[in-house]
Amino acid sequence: MIKVTSYKSDNIYTYGLGATVAMEYLLKKRDVVRAVILHPGFRSEETIAKIRTICGSDIPVSTEEKPFNILSKKDNCFVIVVIEKKEERLEDGNHMVLVNPSNCGNMGTIVRSCLGFGVMDLAIVGKISADPCDPKTIRASMGACASVRIEVFEDFADYQKRFPHNNLYPFMLDGSTKLQETTINKPFSLIMGNEATGLDPAFKNIGQPIRIEHSSNIDSLNITIAASIGLYEATKSCE
Repeated sequence: MIKVTSYKSDNIYTYGLGATVAMEYLLKKRDVVRAVILHPGFRSEETIAKIRTICGSDIPVSTEEKPFNILSKKDNCFVIVVIEKKEERLEDGNHMVLVNPSNCGNMGTIVRSCLGFGVMDLAIVGKISADPCDPKTIRASMGACASVRIEVFEDFADYQKRFPHNNLYPFMLDGSTKLQETTINKPFSLIMGNEATGLDPAFKNIGQPIRIEHSSNIDSLNITIAASIGLYEATKSCE
């Protein structure tokens, strides 16, 4: 049995917390699941039976409490899925691009929005960014990390070199047009910056900068809301 430890970015394993997340990985990405752990207090016999059936004889299922004390401080977490980390590569097509994102919860929420709007590839630019394999990211995605391809790039130049034909749409104020007045052509790359600092001013010279208009009652939108609005508009209007 795999020994569960507190997550660190250099671990070969990560963890999905919760029954919904576990089922997403078992159904969508079973090849990376190495074990499933059930809490002794888990009482959903139907879900337990489904998990055991999917795991079969090749994915061990155990019932123990200690791993939950290590990984989860919440009383409503009853399933842990142990996931082997494997490098992924983006495919050609439409992408969401996050430059130096710093919050795992925000990243996970954006992954879920990507899946919801059919954008199956997410580029993370910057090695000091939040970890897409962190259990907090996986939990916030509600298991969408099992379906969306995520690749980390050293810098934006590396990303652009791989996908030179993508139409680039950085979200920023300088030199931008309103989102609703911009024709977004595919394959597109919706580019968003750090939650606190946004994109570097140099991005105003890259592609077609766009902005989401809102009232003066707020100074900015949360990045997860901005990403969802951008994804909606892009997938609605792309030609």
